[in-house]
Amino acid sequence: MPPIHAWLALALSLQRGLAFSVAGHDGTCEANGSVYYVGEWYFLDSEHCTQCECTADGSACARAECASLPAACIHVSHYPTDCCPRCEKIGCEYRGEVYELGQHFQPSECEQCTCDSDGIARCLVADCAPPPCVNPVYQKGKCCPECKEGPNCFVDSSRTLVIPGGDPVWVDPCTRCRCHDGQDAGYWEGNRLATCTRVPNCRPQATRGGAAEENLGGV
Repeated sequence: MPPIHAWLALALSLQRGLAFSVAGHDGTCEANGSVYYVGEWYFLDSEHCTQCECTADGSACARAECASLPAACIHVSHYPTDCCPRCEKIGCEYRGEVYELGQHFQPSECEQCTCDSDGIARCLVADCAPPPCVNPVYQKGKCCPECKEGPNCFVDSSRTLVIPGGDPVWVDPCTRCRCHDGQDAGYWEGNRLATCTRVPNCRPQATRGGAAEENLGGV
């Protein structure tokens, strides 16, 4: 005769088999205070983002997967009745302003920008050439400075006297200086001083009226 524990194991096994067969034969699942049949889908009232399917083995549930939001999404909303966040607006946000995808815009005089499809604003900054003068002026609406008085440069390192570019200029009775004329780009870059030549043996002398005259050493 088998021992008592063997009879108990057999009884428990039969009980489990009977319960499983009844559940499978019934073919229903209970949830949310309702009865669902095998093959039916439903969301749990206690967790509206969890979806279940009634199967012969009971309810099989899984939380709903959210689709990825667009890369260019700049306004996301979360509604209590929605399982997943919702994209309300796509575009680019740049310095507090919103732009449409593909839009070209100019946030400043020196920038040209485009709102790309990934929601990133990409900009090109103007590269201004050195102005051919020592007193450039910045105009509203323009990126690069302009020489309103034309090309010019300083006479010497004291930077007190400015002469126009082009023809040589006598800065005193014995000294003649030449500034660039706006075409000497290589000369201008890094050099804001004129090239000056002093007349040999020149000694300015005062006239009766107080003005200086040239003394070219007997010439």
